[in-house]
Amino acid sequence: MDFNLSEEQLMIQQAARDFAQNELLPGVIERDDQQKFPAEQVKKMGEMGFLGMMVDPKYGGAGMDSVSYVLAMEEISKVDASAAVVMSVNNSLVCAGLERFASEEQKVKYLTPLAKGEVIGAFALSEPEAGSDATSQSTTAEDKGDYYLLNGTKNWITNGNNATYYIVIAQTHPEKGHKGINAFIVEKGWEGFIVGKKEDKLGIRGSDTHSLMFTDVKVPKENRIGEDGFGFKFAMAVLNGGRIGIASQALGIASGAYELALKYAKERKAFGTEIINHQAVAFKLADMHVNITAARMLCFKAAVEKDAGKDISESGAMAKLFASKTAMDTTIEAVQIHGGYGYVKEYHVERMMRDAKITQIYEGTSEIQKIVISRAIAK
Repeated sequence: MDFNLSEEQLMIQQAARDFAQNELLPGVIERDDQQKFPAEQVKKMGEMGFLGMMVDPKYGGAGMDSVSYVLAMEEISKVDASAAVVMSVNNSLVCAGLERFASEEQKVKYLTPLAKGEVIGAFALSEPEAGSDATSQSTTAEDKGDYYLLNGTKNWITNGNNATYYIVIAQTHPEKGHKGINAFIVEKGWEGFIVGKKEDKLGIRGSDTHSLMFTDVKVPKENRIGEDGFGFKFAMAVLNGGRIGIASQALGIASGAYELALKYAKERKAFGTEIINHQAVAFKLADMHVNITAARMLCFKAAVEKDAGKDISESGAMAKLFASKTAMDTTIEAVQIHGGYGYVKEYHVERMMRDAKITQIYEGTSEIQKIVISRAIAK
């Protein structure tokens, strides 16, 4: 594996870094406090090509590689994890799923505006009683001939209110279990489709997380993705790639907190010297640096394997598992290094600690990642 980034990759990294510092950092504390969706910033992200990074240019995407995506995600996540999760869902779950599995007509109609960042999408899999166990879908899509009748509730949907297009997973043939599940493209505003309450969350408070309710929503037959019964395979394949996005988000949260802690440790004095000169603090920073570097390598490995067309179920799970733990461990220590200052909003690290926790939960909990990895090594 070549560890040297190309000139193009370095340019993308710098562009994302500049955008994060100039566009996301101003107001990030207020957006978190007020649970305000970064609408203006997301629009600019779309204009810069960050919402369809890996999509073929013929569908309005930027046509970049997955390593570039990891680099951009890390830089955005260093500053604003809420904006980063919008970027991750649109890229990794919605655009990637449509480009890989949708019909040509679906790509032209739905993928193109999503990849251009003209609209954003959402991925609706989780339900009140179906989180980690994605096979237990209670939302139903009854086949009525030329359309499906969609009924049910989805929970914890990122971009729930701000999305225009939704990929919804539902059960059509209960007797077939997971082989009877389908995936559909649903448009906001269709009769019977209601966006429910906004969740009041611990972290990523700038992103909008909602429940979705479907009551006799008519979904045209042409909006089903793939063959009848393909929905579960679709969801699992998309989530494998999505884990690279969340791993990169976790990596960014960790590296952002580390950079702030390092800067503070070089400036803050105690007992006659900068606190970085005290071994108790220096060793914390050393551990952070090692773990962040390892997490970055796992993200790169998964990204390279994805672009090579390899099965990334194991590498993606490893990246997400390790990067999310690194994010949690690093942000906790960053708060500790800041002392009392770390506990107040002005210094950012308390927000990063709150944001870090969700990376161990969504798009497959850490426990699910261990199941995936253990099954892979058992083969």
